[in-house]
Amino acid sequence: MGWLASWRDRADVLRAETLALYLAVRDRRTPWYAKALAALVVLYAVSPIDLIPDFIPFLGSLDDLILVPLGIIVAIKLVPEPVMADCRMRAAHMSMQMGKTKAVAALVVLVWLALAALTIWLVWRALR
Repeated sequence: MGWLASWRDRADVLRAETLALYLAVRDRRTPWYAKALAALVVLYAVSPIDLIPDFIPFLGSLDDLILVPLGIIVAIKLVPEPVMADCRMRAAHMSMQMGKTKAVAALVVLVWLALAALTIWLVWRALR
């Protein structure tokens, strides 16, 4: 299962780099050509439409495994290092905030599910 953790770690890095590139696109210090390529890479990474449809065996995942990481690497090389470092820090901060938000959202969902279960149980008991 070590290989699975390794792939999961790589996916987390790609996710973080994609968010950092998104922030770099919005940064005024990023050159226009880097913004253009980074915007295309970010849009492709988050788009549900792929160059090669996912339902094609093996080839469907090829673009996600090769094109997206290569695009991220090239786009990062075009963004000035100080800008990229700043965007990585902001992306890490945003990710931590999103993690807290997800935890709160999960708690709210659990409370609603508990209330729904209690309501169903009370109605069922009253009708019995």
